[in-house]
Amino acid sequence: MGFNVTCSPGKNATAGMVLVTPELPALILYLDPVNLAIQLPPFPNGALAFSRFCRELSREATRLADVLDGSAE
Repeated sequence: MGFNVTCSPGKNATAGMVLVTPELPALILYLDPVNLAIQLPPFPNGALAFSRFCRELSREATRLADVLDGSAE
């Protein structure tokens, strides 16, 4: 499924990892008030693809945080 969405996090926004089932991990963005769940892709090697995506997301989120708080080089 493809879609584009733009939103801004509220004051109580947070993120977390949940297990929808023991075999279905998900990344949840609690954006206050909107929630977004990103689940394990349902294709061969989906866990590896999801792992790569999460690591890239982590790197890019860190880069953005560094720019926002002025600690970027």
